[in-house]
Amino acid sequence: MKALVCKRWGPPETLVVEQMPDPVAGPGQAVIRVHAAGVNFPDALVIQNKYQSTPALPFVPGSECAGVIESIGEGVTQVRPGDRVIAVVESGAFAEKVRADIRALTPLPTGVDFVTGAAFLLAYGTAYHALCDRAALAEAETLLVLGASGGVGMAAIEIGKARGARVIAAASSESKRALCREHGADEVIDSAAEDLKQTLATLTAGRGVDVVFDPVGGPFTEAALRCCAWRGRHLVIGFASGEIPRVPANLTLLKGCSLIGVFWGRYMRSEPAAWAGDLHALFLWLEEGRLRPHIQRRYPLERGADALAALLARQASGKLVITAVEP
Repeated sequence: MKALVCKRWGPPETLVVEQMPDPVAGPGQAVIRVHAAGVNFPDALVIQNKYQSTPALPFVPGSECAGVIESIGEGVTQVRPGDRVIAVVESGAFAEKVRADIRALTPLPTGVDFVTGAAFLLAYGTAYHALCDRAALAEAETLLVLGASGGVGMAAIEIGKARGARVIAAASSESKRALCREHGADEVIDSAAEDLKQTLATLTAGRGVDVVFDPVGGPFTEAALRCCAWRGRHLVIGFASGEIPRVPANLTLLKGCSLIGVFWGRYMRSEPAAWAGDLHALFLWLEEGRLRPHIQRRYPLERGADALAALLARQASGKLVITAVEP
């Protein structure tokens, strides 16, 4: 099979496309012929050895994909060859084929294409777990989404609106803010230029925001935490800025607010029954048209490194997808 391979730690341009042996399904596993793979920020970190966990070199990056079951291992009865599935894996998705544990597979709903499927689970699963489970976002509450034009940020906008919240989206360019409005944001603010505290005080009549969705980190975290309302919830999603912030703990005391960690990957593994419920709700909203994944661009496997480079350069809005096999 053809694959995008990381042979040494470094930026995307160090990746190479080459032939590798086809994976073989072991007990409890399946081999998937990949049609499309979603590109996520952790994929760009893992090839630089900057993520919390990394595979041994050499390896194929990529953590989510959609495709067709090609073969199954011993004891597998939940799926069969020919089934259309979405897979979440630790690595290996940027290839023509990938081996996955059966527990990591989700049936691709009828009517959902491979590209949409490959761009859906990580972004929307993370946002749903964060907003609906960890923050218990309620109708009429105010939600601030940082990094709102990214894949997980846009998912948060749409899920926030589906929950009946007022959504304020922060993004760094006019085109990105326009896209946030198209996907439901009630208000948009310039995260690069505006005084966040003053702007949010004006937009909320001095009350502050009930929930902060923060996949950015860096200096934005403390600034947003200072904008929390009484009993507000600040969700720590990730650190796309490249900086893990250190915030004054007294802010949580003074505001009676909570700083809440969100680790969707562990949640999915540790609470499979709850995750199954999330999936049901997400696919229902997708069917109803409340969720509309924005696919900015598709890249062939041979140009997969370009997709990761675009993500690191903050050139992506919504999701980028690598297509390994045309549907």
